[in-house]
Amino acid sequence: MLHPMANFKSIEEINEYPFPDFMEDYRWEGLNKKVDALIKDDLIAVAFMQMTIFEIAWYLRGMDNFMIDMMVNKQFAEALLDKIVEIRLVMAERFAQSGVDILMLGDDVSTQLDMMMNPELWRSMIKPRLAKIIKRARGVKPDILIFYHGDGNLTKIIPDLIDIGVDILNPVQPECVDPIEVKKLYGDRLSFWGTLGTQTTLPFGTPKEVKAKCKKLIETVGKGGGLLLAPTHMIEPEVPFENIQAFIDAVNEYGRY
Repeated sequence: MLHPMANFKSIEEINEYPFPDFMEDYRWEGLNKKVDALIKDDLIAVAFMQMTIFEIAWYLRGMDNFMIDMMVNKQFAEALLDKIVEIRLVMAERFAQSGVDILMLGDDVSTQLDMMMNPELWRSMIKPRLAKIIKRARGVKPDILIFYHGDGNLTKIIPDLIDIGVDILNPVQPECVDPIEVKKLYGDRLSFWGTLGTQTTLPFGTPKEVKAKCKKLIETVGKGGGLLLAPTHMIEPEVPFENIQAFIDAVNEYGRY
């Protein structure tokens, strides 16, 4: 992977970088009509803004470089983050103006063991910027739902995500996050999208085991609502078709409220 800012030394270089012109009107032509058409057909309009801040920053800078920047070159790191947020604020506002139902945000900030950074570093550098984006969208469309994607074990920052206005958490990987436990702790303030493991149950379980797991998730995490049961990642080639059918059958049989 090429990182175009890997050799940057100054904030001036960030400011001079030719970022995409997302603020120009032509980028948004036809959006309102597409959203209106979805809503007219009684469908949910979803706007994709994942890789919201952190992932874009390290894609530009390089993972090692940007992680070091966050620790020892904070002004540089914050200048890059702020430049990204400047664009994201415009995008969030435009999507909200179009009337979308769900704004999908997210950054992978965790491994399956723990977070990639100290949670306090995330709280000081990422959280307030993410909050600004959510606030901008809600300032335009107060009832817009905020979806947040974060692979891995991000349990340490779930309360922070709720605090800044996240409504839906994805993917809730059962291999590293206990869906039943997070439902008990946060189910009154948060909905869950995912929870069916694509590293365990779906590829390696029997159809009977897949169906039983789905039933349990619906009866526990889905109790009282707030669950969109789905695989926690794409369905990979090694998943037997019979297991996909078992998932579909389980949702149809047990997932009606």
